[in-house]
Amino acid sequence: MKILFFGTPEFAVPSLDAVLAVGEVVAVVTRADKPRGRGLQVEPPAVARAANEYALEVLQPASLRDPAFLARITAPAPDIGVLVAYGRLVPPEVLAIPPHGIVNVHPSLLPRYRGAAPVARAIAAGETETGVTILYLSEELDAGDVILQRTVPIAPDDTTGTLTARLAEEGAALLAEVLRLIEAGRAPRLRQDPALATWAPKLTREDAEIDWRGSAASIVNLVRACDPWPGASTVARGEELKIWRARAAEAPGGTVPAGTVRAVPARDGDPLEVAAGRGTVRLYEVQPPGGRRMSAAAYVRGHRLRVGDALGRGA
Repeated sequence: MKILFFGTPEFAVPSLDAVLAVGEVVAVVTRADKPRGRGLQVEPPAVARAANEYALEVLQPASLRDPAFLARITAPAPDIGVLVAYGRLVPPEVLAIPPHGIVNVHPSLLPRYRGAAPVARAIAAGETETGVTILYLSEELDAGDVILQRTVPIAPDDTTGTLTARLAEEGAALLAEVLRLIEAGRAPRLRQDPALATWAPKLTREDAEIDWRGSAASIVNLVRACDPWPGASTVARGEELKIWRARAAEAPGGTVPAGTVRAVPARDGDPLEVAAGRGTVRLYEVQPPGGRRMSAAAYVRGHRLRVGDALGRGA
């Protein structure tokens, strides 16, 4: 089976490995190199690096409609395409090239959480399970016919980073199974019910700002969802403070306004406790602007936060 592979970030690398075990990869299509890191050095995407290690041809077209690009991917007569987090809509001209179409690995149980950030949105919503879906790519985003799905539990301490890595491995294993079924002519095909579709747009920095009036559980879910990007944030003493690790707890006796510091760490390892609309949020790891991630105890020592201080915009 000749396979044309589309993918860009680290999430797609396990799928590329799985595809190579099943068939012949005729080319790898990925996005352009970009400046990354603090030094803004131009680097290739993770998929391009992996493809280069396998000595595969890497294509980085500015447009998927470019005639030269279309001729290049048509020439080797791929039987099927595989797309994993490529990051760009595929036009009909490309969809029509492989006789078996293009299949996509999506990290949710479609039709739930269609869109760019299904993992983060599922965690933010407090879901306890998600999954991976292998589907036929269509012109409508994440709306193609489903081939196979696999459910994956969400652990209470999962972040978008940890869950994405696990889903990448699960998706790769399921993709290999699907490709074998397609080659044997035994792949199922199930239409999605659009009435059940929910959407998962990319998180923004505005989405990541903590509203302390929410429940402690919802705030902790947001912290998990925003790790590693963009990082949940609040305002402390007039400057942004990112929150990287937190837990929810019941509120002690007495009512204080949401965002009020209830307790400061007495020793290393103790949390900074902040009142939520319902319950208390215990902060364990934070990051001041321009600084490194640190324990809440280290932050409080350096910034002299006190019981009764208020966190949040307008505090």
